[in-house]
Amino acid sequence: MSEVPAYAPRPGVVQEQAWPAMREGSWPVAIMPFGATEPHNTHLPYGTDTILGSHVAAQVSAACLSQGIRVATLPALPYGVNTTQLDLPFTINCMPSTQLALLRDVVQSLAPHGVRALVLLNAHGGNELRALVRELQPATSIVLSIVNWWQAGDHAHFAEAGDHAGELETAAMLHVAPHLVQPDRSSWGAGHARPSVFEGVRAGWAWMPRRWTQVTDDTGVGNPAQATAERGAAFVAQAVDRIAAYCIQLASVDPAAMWRDRPAGI
Repeated sequence: MSEVPAYAPRPGVVQEQAWPAMREGSWPVAIMPFGATEPHNTHLPYGTDTILGSHVAAQVSAACLSQGIRVATLPALPYGVNTTQLDLPFTINCMPSTQLALLRDVVQSLAPHGVRALVLLNAHGGNELRALVRELQPATSIVLSIVNWWQAGDHAHFAEAGDHAGELETAAMLHVAPHLVQPDRSSWGAGHARPSVFEGVRAGWAWMPRRWTQVTDDTGVGNPAQATAERGAAFVAQAVDRIAAYCIQLASVDPAAMWRDRPAGI
């Protein structure tokens, strides 16, 4: 007869808590991970972005709570903006306008409960969240900000970080959810991406969305071959530390003084 696992909700992760844990005291900061459902090369799962974003957010909550600052992790949005990947089976697209409507409801739900700042923890490059924040911020006293979690750590951890299922994401998944990474490395795609025919796009001063089936043969961008769990753990830990420090500062800084000259020591 199998043993029933002990009740052990992760600190601050709202969907795992019972009501008494959330009704006591104040929760000045909340984190909402934004993920995606899409292929990630031939070796990572469709939910890679959601899995990593949710993990980082939960770790940030735990780190902040260990320092006496209550930061609540909200359930992740598992669907991202994937308008140019819909020719890949079971890619699920969520329009920016849908994200806007959902985020508006979340912000309105949080407003009566003392939340002073909401961090949108983005884990998917297709989620362009700035326009959402620009539209919603004038209508709420909650400070809205965006953190792309994969930019919070030092990319020097990797020979070639890549930008979709490359070394960075693969290393992070080997650390966070190794059971979901295909074990046979010989089956991993090389993540070779074809450059744009447009000079402006290659130079970075012009932009257009990419269709994975035109850009790459395996949906990856960046070679994952050198990924290790150890490098992933170091990168995730650094990102968590930095994001937690940011959340702790958000919990106490006066919204009216966020852009003034910094006092000594800050």
